[in-house]
Amino acid sequence: MTIDRRMRFEYPKRIHFGCERCALCCGDSKRRVRRILLLNIDVDRVLKSQSMALEEFAVKIEGFEPYMFQMKKTVDGSCVFLRDGSCTIYEARPLICRFYPFQLQNRGNDRYVFRYTEECPGIGKGPQLERRFFEELFAKFTASMDDV
Repeated sequence: MTIDRRMRFEYPKRIHFGCERCALCCGDSKRRVRRILLLNIDVDRVLKSQSMALEEFAVKIEGFEPYMFQMKKTVDGSCVFLRDGSCTIYEARPLICRFYPFQLQNRGNDRYVFRYTEECPGIGKGPQLERRFFEELFAKFTASMDDV
């Protein structure tokens, strides 16, 4: 898939965010069952960083294109790479994890909108995020889509 670099995006203005390292995003909560969706590039990155087979950490899915896999979870609903409240593949973590608590929605006509979940306790805390923050996320998205 080729991404047109002229795509536009909107982002929340005057939003503050500071990750509290709570790991809420790494598994199911009382209010939400999480699907940690993976692009092919995510799978490749994890495979290069870990000495394990794909089947040990992901399952093939359909109907969520461009996502082709879903991360497996432990019996308690946590990501298989969460240990003692920390991500063991942080440098190789999937795009969806890099974005949290933000999500990019396609509005059509080369327009995208960043949304966020108020479920994350880091929303409203930390520094005010500027356009540059969202430009960097958007660049990660476009780079990932080039490999789809």
